[in-house]
Amino acid sequence: MRSMLRKAPRRFSRLDRRLVRALSRVPGGSHDDFFRRLSAAANKGKLWFGIAAVLALFPGRTRRAALHGVLAQAVASAVTNLGFKTLLPRARPLPEHLPAFRFVHPQPTSSSMPSGHSASAVAFALGAGLVRPGIGAALAPLAAGVAYSRVHTGAHWPSDVFFGSAIGAGAAMVTRKWWPVRPPFPEARRTAVKAPELPDGDGLGVVVNTLGGSYAAETAAALGKVFPKAYIKEVDPELNLAEEIARLAARPGIKALGVWGGDGTVGTAAAAAVEHSLPLLVLPGGTLNHFARDAGTPTLAAAVQAAANGEAARADVGLVSVERGLPEDPELLHLTMLNTASIGLYPNLVRRRELLQPALGKPLAGVVAMFRTFAAGTPTTLIVNGVRHKLWILYIGRGRYYPRDHAPLVRPVLDDGLFDLRLITADESFARLRLLWAVLTGTVATSGITHLSESSSIRVEPGNSSMVLAVDGEAMPGVRAVEFSILPGALTYYSPAS
Repeated sequence: MRSMLRKAPRRFSRLDRRLVRALSRVPGGSHDDFFRRLSAAANKGKLWFGIAAVLALFPGRTRRAALHGVLAQAVASAVTNLGFKTLLPRARPLPEHLPAFRFVHPQPTSSSMPSGHSASAVAFALGAGLVRPGIGAALAPLAAGVAYSRVHTGAHWPSDVFFGSAIGAGAAMVTRKWWPVRPPFPEARRTAVKAPELPDGDGLGVVVNTLGGSYAAETAAALGKVFPKAYIKEVDPELNLAEEIARLAARPGIKALGVWGGDGTVGTAAAAAVEHSLPLLVLPGGTLNHFARDAGTPTLAAAVQAAANGEAARADVGLVSVERGLPEDPELLHLTMLNTASIGLYPNLVRRRELLQPALGKPLAGVVAMFRTFAAGTPTTLIVNGVRHKLWILYIGRGRYYPRDHAPLVRPVLDDGLFDLRLITADESFARLRLLWAVLTGTVATSGITHLSESSSIRVEPGNSSMVLAVDGEAMPGVRAVEFSILPGALTYYSPAS
């Protein structure tokens, strides 16, 4: 066995020299300049980074292909340059092996075994091709050309290129589960009911909360044109929003309650609608319009259509019971939750992601936001349903959200009777390192630090003194305990039947 191992390198060496001698007999020409320039273009991965930058301009699977290619290339480069080149020192071809005009100048000084250029080329092309086969097929000739150029210019022996290509292929396969393509989201499903028809807004009371902005009057005037028969109420920021909405809901002749504002305003209006047994028309007037999107009224035109035709559906409502204040003088509040609640670093993550999203797109913005948030953040100790945890994030969705990772976006069903509970824990060893690795590789959903479950009731208590709770984007400090329960089908909301 030992003799066979000693003979193997010699056989490779003889084959390498035989192939290089055959190559040296190829006449010179313009192809020599081409391969020399192609090899130089791939130095330090510049060629592949440039291609990735172009692919990243196109969203969806093309951008994912670029990301996977870069990840595979990074792994291949690290394994090659930090590992094998140290373990397998080998001299590069000498000038007498090839015509001088073909030799690369200056010749690299690192170990010849294996070829880093070949590893990066194959890793990027195959990595991108695993996501978008068409892109991989287009890049394959270029990757093969870069690999061959290293032999053509005397930078490597053929076996160096073969070994480097194998490393690149291995890196692409190892990383194929990183940043997986998300499965398609389930189709929206709603429990349709009939609500009062509101032609031209007849019988509709609309509360407009623009936080005292200069466009408050313009917004009210524009809604007046869309709903000429509606009663439209602008709420001054100095007034109590809940009281003003309740007063509007109790106004004679009001058959439905409309709301223009952010998620917090929509939640307050939903509580009044449930209390007064009125259907709710959510108009997309806030920054994010989470409930309007899930309700099927992300545009004003869709909302107008649903109101005019009396098309509506049922939604569950979350009831949030909050204990605040000192133990000897507790204060109990009851809030309505339509979308989400969170404790920990999640609000900071969302704000960063939304700021970065226009420039970077959702996937990359999520990665950068996660790194910025968790690199310097500290976990929070909480008791969730009686179990103590150290948590980076506690996230509760009113209804099952998709995708099933750290960046939930879509809620196809609004009356499933569930809370979507997601914990990203810091209980495990090397918690921060594991979290950042999961973010880097896009495997947060499958990581051991992520715990996904569903429940119809949840209780959360702070491990120390108090905690900060965010419900539908509204933060509340000094919370001593909070309980979440569900009011099934309590809210009727306008939603286009189509």
